[in-house]
Amino acid sequence: MTTLPYSARIRSGRAAGKGGKAAKGRDLDPGRGGGRDRGQVALEYLGFLPLLLLVAMGALQLGLAAYAANQAGTAARAGARTAASYDAHGDPRSTARSAVSGWLGDGGFRYSQSGGRDITATVQVKVPSVVPGLDGWWAKRSATMPRE
Repeated sequence: MTTLPYSARIRSGRAAGKGGKAAKGRDLDPGRGGGRDRGQVALEYLGFLPLLLLVAMGALQLGLAAYAANQAGTAARAGARTAASYDAHGDPRSTARSAVSGWLGDGGFRYSQSGGRDITATVQVKVPSVVPGLDGWWAKRSATMPRE
């Protein structure tokens, strides 16, 4: 008895039964075009698409949180430098506020300062949310500068 590979058996009609026709309406020949598997890849992609979008939104949210933390650190250093300097002109709070990007600071900005010999400025910036339900995150950074 000679054994043929699966694809050769399909072409010769041995796997299909009598007369070389496919059993119960199934098309066993992949080269003929039609069949029950048409559109399977599209359906798998549609099923995977929500997960892909969720991962992309999570990555975007993480990037926004890192950017807000960076901006809060820059603002804290600017505020502490202004508060610790005798020659500085202006309010430390306004200096810290101007160091933050306008679109980021509009959502929420908090400034506090403490210290005697050393000035510690603390800035909190509200992290914008692209994922529904993740509101209320604040990026908080502090900077300490010696008083001149």
